[in-house]
Amino acid sequence: MPTKRRFTKKRSIKSGLPPGSLVHIGEERLEASQISIFGYNPEDFEENSFRQTEECLSHLDRKGRVTWVNVEGVHDVEIIRSLGTHYGLHPLVLEDVVNTVQRPKIEDYGDYLFIVVRMLRPMNGGDFSSEQLSMVLGKNYLLTFQEGIKGDVFDNLRERIRSGKGRIRTMGADYLAYALIDAIVDSYFNVLEELGERIVDLEETLTLTPDRTAMHLINNMKKEIIFLRKAVWPLREAISFLERGDSKLLSDTSRLYFRDVYDHTVQVIDTVETYRDLLSGMLDLYLSSISNRTNEVMKFLTVIGTIFLPLTFLVGVYGMNFKHMPELEWPNGYYGLWVFMVAMSVGMIIYFKRKRWL
Repeated sequence: MPTKRRFTKKRSIKSGLPPGSLVHIGEERLEASQISIFGYNPEDFEENSFRQTEECLSHLDRKGRVTWVNVEGVHDVEIIRSLGTHYGLHPLVLEDVVNTVQRPKIEDYGDYLFIVVRMLRPMNGGDFSSEQLSMVLGKNYLLTFQEGIKGDVFDNLRERIRSGKGRIRTMGADYLAYALIDAIVDSYFNVLEELGERIVDLEETLTLTPDRTAMHLINNMKKEIIFLRKAVWPLREAISFLERGDSKLLSDTSRLYFRDVYDHTVQVIDTVETYRDLLSGMLDLYLSSISNRTNEVMKFLTVIGTIFLPLTFLVGVYGMNFKHMPELEWPNGYYGLWVFMVAMSVGMIIYFKRKRWL
């Protein structure tokens, strides 16, 4: 059964602070942040990992290379501040990086693009993990900031960079941004496949044994669908900008690839809306099943009450304390009354059966 997840995070800790204040909003992390740097060109490749920003400065901005700087864990605001100072990032950008409840979006700052997306990964039990990925795309460099949840969806991309397979090492930083977003969108399909299987199982459960557990599952899955809609719908707008915008950081070749990602995003949205309609229909099916079961019970009790109504009348009549009641003097009156009541009950049951009320 999927684990319970908070779909909202507190933002009250920033109340009253000036714009651009670096205050981490999100899940508390105890692990130290880690910086990984990929530097590459068609002929060369270098990979390094660091704990502090000072250690990695000499590996940044090397000429003739695309530099990918990935920060695992935005709870260490000093690392974010140091990188922001080095690359001249706006304080509001840094504020959005450490605020992990951002809506997917894209902002053009001229010399760089700031992109926020939601990265989802399927987990055991049909659940999925979610974390914010912030990206800063500049000329020949790409900064990515992850919340710090163990693992991501970029392992295949890293292997392609290491091995030099494909065209990624012959392209610029804009193509690297495309590859990251494409991997994220592909992971949405994996999440939706798991969700689709859970919906099929839930539909079978509702058909056979509709109960409160099924109702809770429906409500939980509806919350997940709402969460997915909030992650995907704004992403379509951001990718549309990357496809059609006029930023000098995006080449015409990369725009073609972003167009393909845009099509995939539309497919994800269509699937999410389909699942949303299915869950709404399942809720109606659950309520109808419960109503039908209630009607069946009420019908059965009504039939039982109808059978016992004339029997109760006869017992009430012969339970009166009048002295002169002719039937009380009959030698076989007791047995005759029993035969009459049993025959009447059997006759009513046969009648109800023929009417298909039982």
